[in-house]
Amino acid sequence: MLLATDLDGTFLGGTDADKTSLYQLIKESPDVRLVFVTGRGIRSVLGLLEDTALPRPEYIICDVGATITHFPTMMPVEPIQSGIAAKWPGEQVREKLKTVAGLLHQEAQQQYRCSYYYDAQTDIPAAQTVAASFSCDLMLSAGKYLDVLPGGVNKGYTLLKLLEVLGTSQEQVLVAGDSMNDLAMYETGLQGVVVGGAEEELLAQTAVMRHVLQASRIGAGGILEAMEKHHAFASLIDNVGLR
Repeated sequence: MLLATDLDGTFLGGTDADKTSLYQLIKESPDVRLVFVTGRGIRSVLGLLEDTALPRPEYIICDVGATITHFPTMMPVEPIQSGIAAKWPGEQVREKLKTVAGLLHQEAQQQYRCSYYYDAQTDIPAAQTVAASFSCDLMLSAGKYLDVLPGGVNKGYTLLKLLEVLGTSQEQVLVAGDSMNDLAMYETGLQGVVVGGAEEELLAQTAVMRHVLQASRIGAGGILEAMEKHHAFASLIDNVGLR
């Protein structure tokens, strides 16, 4: 079994009781492989993991899918990472984006993506034109985050590549998220959950996806809600008495 989960608003969200239950379930279930799939950079994720209450992931997909790390060794996962790097145009795309009005660069380590804050005054069409000129994709989420990524690279793309490397059946996977940069994970067809309190646009986009549960509970509670309905995870819920 493999849980691939976003962090902010998802794995890190919800009530203290739900977070405690979910984290305990994962820690006590050696058959569960944990993958963080986040827009954060690796340094930010490592900072979070200083909290010993958080279960340790086996893999960390960061930068909205642009980087992937094997956590126990802190090594990039190959050949996935090299394939992503080959798609990235480098510093020239960052230089060109400096000409776009209204973009505020995020101060974070960014190797294979460019990340910005945007608002109503940002020239989104100009940013889209720049991204397309370098065969990159532009992604908006949470009404304020703008990411430029290598063409075709996103959370879903990198997660599917990881499943191939691991030889993990898609039927054994549950994905979880709450914002538009998680949409690509649901578009893979993997069984998933949009946790309570999610971005309205994500709820609208996933409403017609029969493989996606729109949970009523926020964050960790939504993940637990989905586990109860997922054939691979339901027995774990019963074993620890969470139902």
